[in-house]
Amino acid sequence: MANPYRELFNAPGARAFVMAGMIARMPISMTGIGVITMLSQLTGGYALAGGVAATFALATAFCAPQVSRLVDRYGQGRILPVSALIGGGALLMLLLCTRLQAPNWTLFVCAALAGCMPSMSAMVRARWTEIYRGQPQLQTAYALESVLDEVCFIVGPPLSVGLCVGVFPEAGPLAALIMLAIGVTAFVAQRGTEPPVHPHESHHQGSIIRSTDVQWLLLLMVAMGMIVGVVDVVSVAFAQQQGQPAAASIVLSVYAIGSCLAGIAFGAMRSKLPLPRLFLYGGLATAVTTLPLLLATNIFGLALAVFIAGLFFSPTLIVAMALIERIVPPAKLTEGLTWLVTGLSIGVAIGAAGSGALVDAFGARSGFWLAIVAGAVVLASAVQSFRHLK
Repeated sequence: MANPYRELFNAPGARAFVMAGMIARMPISMTGIGVITMLSQLTGGYALAGGVAATFALATAFCAPQVSRLVDRYGQGRILPVSALIGGGALLMLLLCTRLQAPNWTLFVCAALAGCMPSMSAMVRARWTEIYRGQPQLQTAYALESVLDEVCFIVGPPLSVGLCVGVFPEAGPLAALIMLAIGVTAFVAQRGTEPPVHPHESHHQGSIIRSTDVQWLLLLMVAMGMIVGVVDVVSVAFAQQQGQPAAASIVLSVYAIGSCLAGIAFGAMRSKLPLPRLFLYGGLATAVTTLPLLLATNIFGLALAVFIAGLFFSPTLIVAMALIERIVPPAKLTEGLTWLVTGLSIGVAIGAAGSGALVDAFGARSGFWLAIVAGAVVLASAVQSFRHLK
């Protein structure tokens, strides 16, 4: 039986832009945690570190869709170098200000400008879409990208922290900066696979976020991100409560492994079900699989529960990306993909902050109630999307 993932790379240039895109997207997973580790080491506290990292995260959430709008209008080759130069240059200035002990306000300004980094996962998906638009291979390509995103967020944070602690405090963000420069340069150099700029029709002016269908998908992605944020925080708190703090890394790895395996399997499938119905089933499964989290009483039970919860994360994300490709006009594709990625990041931040407050107030397991609420929002969003798109 043919390997559907191997078949993807029959397209000329595919292997090269995937490799370049993988390097270029690593900074998003490395920068925030690297800034926290760097500043906490140098200042001895977490208040400033957390504030600067939060500024970077919020700036990224705001700027990434705007950068992608410009990419849709002017092309990857013209916008990505400028975006990477502004974002990377600001990150370099942040490191210099930290080293020179500049006033704290300069750190926040630099962090905000560093948020101009492009959403490289959306850029890679846009190239796959141009190659396989309307073909079953596109689902497999989106599945591959979902798995690579998971790998990025599994490898990036510990790499950044390890460099900051083991080499020198600025080493993690500096490595992210170098990867951004190398990755974007290599990616942009591959002009043969760059999506063409599609003409903008008069009735498609303005941001794609004004579309009701896109808003429902964005809400679902925020809710899915909340589940991830809850699992991250509560797993650490639960493991500490059980007297096994090191076990938190195992639990989080199990969650990622479940999501990756499901994404790989789903990408290899050739389902004949319509995308809106697949999306409805994915939303239902995502909501239902949050319920076992409340039953966990020990580390093994928690690991099993998060493994189950992760099984439908990647498939639902893959279908959401495929729906965006169907919903938005080609001239708005990169922006549409970026809004979904941004929604996921916003949700992770909300889930982490909300569950952290619940854990402090009511204990570790109470944080999972936020995941249940987020699961209900996922289901409601999937039902509404199904009604609009069927």
